[in-house]
Amino acid sequence: MGCNTFTEAEMCVVCASPKRDASLLCVVETPSDQLMMEQTLTYSGLYFVLMGRLSPLDGIGPREIGLDVLQRRVRDGAVREVIVATNFTNEGEATAHYIGELMKDRDVRVSRIARGIPVGGELEYVDTGTLAQALLERRPV
Repeated sequence: MGCNTFTEAEMCVVCASPKRDASLLCVVETPSDQLMMEQTLTYSGLYFVLMGRLSPLDGIGPREIGLDVLQRRVRDGAVREVIVATNFTNEGEATAHYIGELMKDRDVRVSRIARGIPVGGELEYVDTGTLAQALLERRPV
């Protein structure tokens, strides 16, 4: 099954590489988000590009962003973890929650990218919402 991004082939060049880990599937909203993930040089799995996010007020539901296709792709058994990397907007959060619910009956781990203080950021310049989220999602040292 394809990665659902802009490509003439079923899979983009990145996902078609045999060096990629087929057990990891990162779900992003746009091809630009996929590119940014690749530029981190820290992710070696495959992608699924939604080409949008849930937005019921705009008439964009699960079918419009290919969540049925995503569900079929995970059903094949190769994927062991779905990493949800949607934006931290209301729509992105709703999309992440919906994906988590879709995957509940699958034998697959679902994770969400972290959020918080940017690398090199100083606390006095961070907004209180970001600081609060970083505090809630703290991890052991």
